[in-house]
Amino acid sequence: MDWLRGVAGIVMLQGHAFQSFLKPDLRGGAAYMLSQFFGGMPPAIFLFLTGVTLAFLMFSFERKGLSRRGRITGTLRRAGYLFGIAMLLRLQLWLFSWPSPWTNLLKVDILNCMGFGIALMSAMALFTTAQRVRICAAAGLMIAGLSPLVSQMDWSGVPSIVRAYIAPDYNSFGFFPWAAYLAFGMSVGSLIRLLKHEQYDRAMQWAVMLGVALILMARYFANLPFSIYPKSEFWLDSPAQVLIKLGVTLLILAVAYVWTQFGAGASSGPGWSWVRQFGTTSLLVYWVHIELVYGRWLPWCKNNLDVGQTVLAAAVLIALMLLLAVAKTYRKDIGAYVRGWRWSFAAKPDRVAAD
Repeated sequence: MDWLRGVAGIVMLQGHAFQSFLKPDLRGGAAYMLSQFFGGMPPAIFLFLTGVTLAFLMFSFERKGLSRRGRITGTLRRAGYLFGIAMLLRLQLWLFSWPSPWTNLLKVDILNCMGFGIALMSAMALFTTAQRVRICAAAGLMIAGLSPLVSQMDWSGVPSIVRAYIAPDYNSFGFFPWAAYLAFGMSVGSLIRLLKHEQYDRAMQWAVMLGVALILMARYFANLPFSIYPKSEFWLDSPAQVLIKLGVTLLILAVAYVWTQFGAGASSGPGWSWVRQFGTTSLLVYWVHIELVYGRWLPWCKNNLDVGQTVLAAAVLIALMLLLAVAKTYRKDIGAYVRGWRWSFAAKPDRVAAD
């Protein structure tokens, strides 16, 4: 899971670098289009993995024998934590960009979507793990399927902040369709908890077959000349797009499993992985790079670089975030080393006979 989250983080960094640094007149080129095509995957992967870990949490509640109220309360506590982090992030970005409109505090970002989605999906804690496999998969399909209809509803009399949390929008992460990935992740996470370790290999084979089938099937229906919906935009609210991204996520999940179990270093035990390092510190990397890329720190880069310079800037950004992630994980070891290095240059005290 950490390896998959790390892949999503690396792809996210390059996507945001291209979005912020590339010259506007170059954004119709293949490099930018390719960058943003892959850059659309990280939010789906992050939400999917949030659903997986939420399923693990609900499974833990079930094994501990918590009451129905305790399960709901524990799930809502997780939602509140993410909401709190989201609000702190918006506050920090607003203060660092002062003066800026106070409405920037209300922007619905992916962390807001996670918190809101978990709060609404907290009722899933009332079911058993086996039941959640089917119910959450159906919930994901329902959320994706209703997204075009929700998009066409009349939202003129509804406060904009409410609409941003619910309806599809290019500038926010609404419940429709983004929470579909959360529900699918809860289904997969519940299934993982039901499997034995020796069944993981077969499960990953099924993940590959299901992923390929979802991509091909969704792409086929997206290309049909007719639709069951009065109106649907592929990149905004199309169920086909959701299923394609889900299929890609399942494929990357299988690759992550094969790499971590049978790839480099698997025979000698789990060693350090720079990709997994990103995954274990993804929240810190997300927070810092948002300020660095979209804040006031690099004014000479904003909308001012060509493709080659942007690629270099993305590589430097990834390297800096990796250093930050390593520093966070090994801060105690680094601190001890620095203290030892400092005292090695200090004058040693004179010894006396009583010593």
